[in-house]
Amino acid sequence: QVQLVESGGGLVQAGGSLRLSCAASGSIFLINTMGWYRQAPGKQRELVATITRGGSTNHADSVKGRFTISRDNAKNTVYLQMTSLKPEDTAVYYCNVEFRALGDYWGQGTQVTVSS
Repeated sequence: QVQLVESGGGLVQAGGSLRLSCAASGSIFLINTMGWYRQAPGKQRELVATITRGGSTNHADSVKGRFTISRDNAKNTVYLQMTSLKPEDTAVYYCNVEFRALGDYWGQGTQVTVSS
């Protein structure tokens, strides 16, 4: 019963901050890379950030310096700390988790809306 539950989205004014969380259902599964993606209306899904099991991170140029991805391996949880939010950050944010042997799973998505 693998589940990814996202939380933390909402409405915020430009310049504000939000922290997204994505928690896997159990700790018995080994997890490799975790990541965040987003999709705005009328646009393709894009990679936001990834983090390996060892903690190596990559952030998209559009969010670098503003967003920070992190993870807690003991809790099987990945976070996305978002600061200095801009209207163009408005999108549905999805987490992706690469489970060892099971493959990739996606969260249900959480809406982030940034007003100008």
